[in-house]
Amino acid sequence: MFEIVKRQEMAQGSVVLNEINAPLIAKKAKPGQFVILRGHEKGERIPLTMADTDPEKGTITIIYQVVGKTTALFKTLKEGDRYLDIIGPLGKPTDIEKVDGDVVCVGGGTGVAVLHPITRAFKQAGNHVIAIIGARTKDLLILEDKMKAASHELHVCTDDGSYGHHGFVTDVLKELLNSKNVKLVVAIGPVPMMKFVCNITKEHNVKTLVSLNPIMVDGTGMCGCCRVTVGGKTKFACVDGPEFDGHQVDFDELTQRLRSYLEQEKQSYELFKTKLNA
Repeated sequence: MFEIVKRQEMAQGSVVLNEINAPLIAKKAKPGQFVILRGHEKGERIPLTMADTDPEKGTITIIYQVVGKTTALFKTLKEGDRYLDIIGPLGKPTDIEKVDGDVVCVGGGTGVAVLHPITRAFKQAGNHVIAIIGARTKDLLILEDKMKAASHELHVCTDDGSYGHHGFVTDVLKELLNSKNVKLVVAIGPVPMMKFVCNITKEHNVKTLVSLNPIMVDGTGMCGCCRVTVGGKTKFACVDGPEFDGHQVDFDELTQRLRSYLEQEKQSYELFKTKLNA
């Protein structure tokens, strides 16, 4: 169980794909759900949304960016290595529906990995799906081919103009909202990106779903660490989400909470790198 059967480095090595043997999870998982993984007995538990599942092979796929101690630890795992624990599927799956108009799926950075199965599911449900994906540079783009296959129309953006549209995903979104019959937007990526997407779609009165990534510990709604404010009420991302109505999310509070342990996270990461290179 939990053996890594495929490992791939992406985006200049800062992003890693793991296909993991987890047949029970693969059998039940649906788009939008996540798992919590632990590398070893003293390891931190972190949530990652599944980028893909294969019930026949009994595998799930996760894609993560190396940003701290635990993801750096995960990067040291090779094909044939095992994760100590994986629990899931957790969270509510995406409400896949047939809408009377276009569905636009917007992804930024590693959020594209989360967006992929959701985009594919909306297309399989009979919707006309337009995807927009973006990254800082061409080298940091991920899953372009898979997103192209999962949608009817794909727009690629890079901040520096090295590939596709020179600019942000919100630039293309504005054009589509003005030229297409957009009825639903799904936005997954960095918090600032999701916030600006929601600001734009709110002006057009277009329903918008976002997937939130607050600090999380147990993943069952008991610890309260993943609380977010949605529509003026406290919600727990692990059991009430991770997807919410983007127009109701307090993104400023979410940003502040995500910064709560930045100094401790930095110290832990630096200590790990020192030990790794010793």
